[in-house]
Amino acid sequence: MDRIKNTRSFMRIVHRYLGYFMAGIMAVYAVSGVLMIYRDTDFLKQEKKYEKIFEKNLTEKQLGKEIKMKGFEVEKTENGILFFKNGTYNSSTGEAKYSKMELPYVLDKMTKLHKSQSKDRLSPLNAFFGISLFFFVISSFWMFNFTSKAFRKGLIYTGAGLILAIILVFI
Repeated sequence: MDRIKNTRSFMRIVHRYLGYFMAGIMAVYAVSGVLMIYRDTDFLKQEKKYEKIFEKNLTEKQLGKEIKMKGFEVEKTENGILFFKNGTYNSSTGEAKYSKMELPYVLDKMTKLHKSQSKDRLSPLNAFFGISLFFFVISSFWMFNFTSKAFRKGLIYTGAGLILAIILVFI
């Protein structure tokens, strides 16, 4: 019984202070997560104009890579000038003039949290965040006595949440 009490006490204390620590991180992830939902729209984005010199005679595929524009497609070509949505590229000089809709600097940096890979410098933060969230899942079961009504109801809600998540993943 003492061991259960010690584990419960430990879980509650770590849950509490890790929760306070994670509150700031979760706020940033929450805002950036909502922004990611609307990344296919111009929500909060501003038009940014570019004038750049690229290599001469780039193919459509190479130009699309350089410009980093989703759904890049050349609409027409006249006298060595490639016309695409919101811009042009002169293949003989390498000059490109185009505009893109982009999030303001701070919001753009926040959305990178959701896009990082293991090689990125943000990956340790993402791993820490994921592990901490998993700890919250596990430690929440030690918030109430295992024989209490609140604990049994909590298990029902946990099961319902799990089933809902699985259904939404597969539809």
